[in-house]
Amino acid sequence: MIGDRYFILSSALAQQNFDAMAPTNPLTSINPLTRDRPITAGKAALLVVDMQNGTCGPEEAARRPEFHSALTSRVIPNIAQLLRTFRSARLEVIYTVIENLTADGRDRSLDYKLSSMGFPMGSPEAQVTPALAPQKDELVLPKSSSSVFNSTTLDYLLRNIGIQDVFVAGCLTDQCIDHAVKDGADRGFYMTCVHDACAAETEARHQAALACFNGYCRMLRTADVVGLITAG
Repeated sequence: MIGDRYFILSSALAQQNFDAMAPTNPLTSINPLTRDRPITAGKAALLVVDMQNGTCGPEEAARRPEFHSALTSRVIPNIAQLLRTFRSARLEVIYTVIENLTADGRDRSLDYKLSSMGFPMGSPEAQVTPALAPQKDELVLPKSSSSVFNSTTLDYLLRNIGIQDVFVAGCLTDQCIDHAVKDGADRGFYMTCVHDACAAETEARHQAALACFNGYCRMLRTADVVGLITAG
């Protein structure tokens, strides 16, 4: 099989008058890998990022009105739909929350300390927003940096569970979602951003972030993901 596959690829490259010194165009090069994959039982997980009382509570209506509007009108309803669909298909659901591991927050990243970011361990602010509450036996990982892959055991857990495809939703698109997508891609996971289930402080920042990390993941709407799962 390996020899046959190598011969097929070699023949195709030969027909293109391949020049080893010429720059490769990633849009036209032969690549058997693709992000357009079906969802396979036991291989896919929904990662819900930082949808918690301390970042998505009702007080955001006054503090960050555009963000709060996106949460209530689009993000929370879409994540709720994703949760129902993933659970119905018995697919893995994993949450992250910004939560210190210590009472004084000394475990936080330097950036979180400089930014005064972090919520006390076990505090109401560190709890997942009630509309999206985790169910029994779903993982909730406390993180103390922007990247869930840097300050939690997510990589280790995904590999132990056998996850290959990670579907990311939550906030903020230009911060923790950006980190999750790029870091997950670098670690060898097939990343999908469910873009209408994410938000940044403004719609402009949300759209700019999507354009920035588009090359690291597949971009799908909630309806697209639901369709993939129900089709399987």
